[in-house]
Amino acid sequence: MPNAGKIERVAELKERLGASEAILLTEYRGLTVSELSELRRSLAEGGASFAVVKNTLMLRAAQESSMDDLEALLEGPTAVAFVEGDAVAAAKKVVDAIKRFPALVLKGGFMDGRMLSATDARALADLESREAMLSKIAGLMKGEMSRAAGMFQSAQSRFVSLMEALKEKLPPEAASEPVAEAPAAPAAETASEPATEPEAPPAEAAAATDVTDDQSTDAAAPAEGEE
Repeated sequence: MPNAGKIERVAELKERLGASEAILLTEYRGLTVSELSELRRSLAEGGASFAVVKNTLMLRAAQESSMDDLEALLEGPTAVAFVEGDAVAAAKKVVDAIKRFPALVLKGGFMDGRMLSATDARALADLESREAMLSKIAGLMKGEMSRAAGMFQSAQSRFVSLMEALKEKLPPEAASEPVAEAPAAPAAETASEPATEPEAPPAEAAAATDVTDDQSTDAAAPAEGEE
């Protein structure tokens, strides 16, 4: 039955596995204490912590974390790089350390739910880091935005040119045609006809008749002394 210290160590390893984006397993046989310390500092700059582990405890923590495939890598002295940041940056640091310390061997790793062979883990170091990829993406986005702005400006210029060309094709009278005058009022139409005197009211006509009759009577009456 495992003692309390081993149980605690397994729980710690399991917690570190759960918090890691990836892990890289190495064999450190032949490295001195000072070289291991330098390797820890180098990996810390790459966003990884480096720890020497016992294979039996690491296997138990891996099994409890659904990483049973790691059993094939847990042979010989094992040190694990727990990567909480960029796995590519950490792999680059490990490969650089291998160049300085030939005794260090990269055995493989685990990332995105699958085991990485030694070749796969080394291939990570050949990829671009997250910062470089983000920088490239930002550059591409900036280029696309500049291209879109240029296309918009070009479309606007073409629209203005089209409107100018359309305006030039219109006939001159279409732009300077006077507004049609309103039809003349009925009073203006009858003004040219000969004026006629309005008929006299009946009373005035009767009065005129009486005056004429009286004048006729006076003319017919004999003068005084003539009988």
